[in-house]
Amino acid sequence: MMNSIDRLNEIRSKVPATVKIVAVSKTKPASMIEELYVKAGHRIFGENRVQELESKHSVLPADIDWHLIGHLQTNKIKYVAPYVGLIQSVDSYKLLCEINKEAKKCNRVIPCLLQFHIAREETKYGFSLDEAIRMLEDNSFRELSNISVKGIMGMATFTDNEKQVTSEFKTLATYFNTLKSVYFSNEPGFCEISMGMTQDYHLAIEEGSTMVRIGSGIFR
Repeated sequence: MMNSIDRLNEIRSKVPATVKIVAVSKTKPASMIEELYVKAGHRIFGENRVQELESKHSVLPADIDWHLIGHLQTNKIKYVAPYVGLIQSVDSYKLLCEINKEAKKCNRVIPCLLQFHIAREETKYGFSLDEAIRMLEDNSFRELSNISVKGIMGMATFTDNEKQVTSEFKTLATYFNTLKSVYFSNEPGFCEISMGMTQDYHLAIEEGSTMVRIGSGIFR
C-alpha cells in the first residue's frame, strides 16, 4: 500500500528535474505536510484558501515555500503578504495592485503569476491575452515595484479529451512566449509556466510546463 511519500517519489521519477512539483495540500492536515517535509524533503506546498494557509503556516516550518493557487480576494491578501512564496492566481489588475500595496507594507517584493483563462469552463478565472497585454502596456503597471511577475498559470478543462487539454496547454505556452518576447525579454526571472495537475501533468510537461500542481496524486 503506497503512502504519500511513495506517491510523491513516484511522481518525482516521472517529472524532469527542471519541473517544480507543487504538492497541493488543501483540506489535508498539517501532519501530512510535515511528514512530506521531514521524510521526503519536500518544500513547495499549494493552498487554495487563505484561512487554511494561515492555520498551517502558523504550526509548520518557516522555510516551507507556500504557493497560493486558489482564487484570491483582495481583503485577504494582508494575511499572507508577509510570507507567501508565490501567488499563482493573479487574475486581475486590481488584485495585482492590492498585492503590491500589501507587499509594500511588509517591505517585500511578492512573486506572482498571471492566471489565464484557457479552459472552456466558465467557472475558471483568469485574464484573456488581450486583457493582459492592455495591463502590461499601461504605464501604471510599471509603477508596481513590490510585485515581480515570474510567469503565467492556467487550468485546462476537466475532461478526458486529451486532445482538447493538450490544445489548451499549447495556448498557454503560446501566451507565455508572446509575453516573454514582447514584455519580459530582459527579465530572466520571467520563466514559469504553471500548468498541469494530477490527471494531466504529463501532457502539460510535454507542452513546456515548468511547475505542476499535484494534489490527489500525492495525498489520499
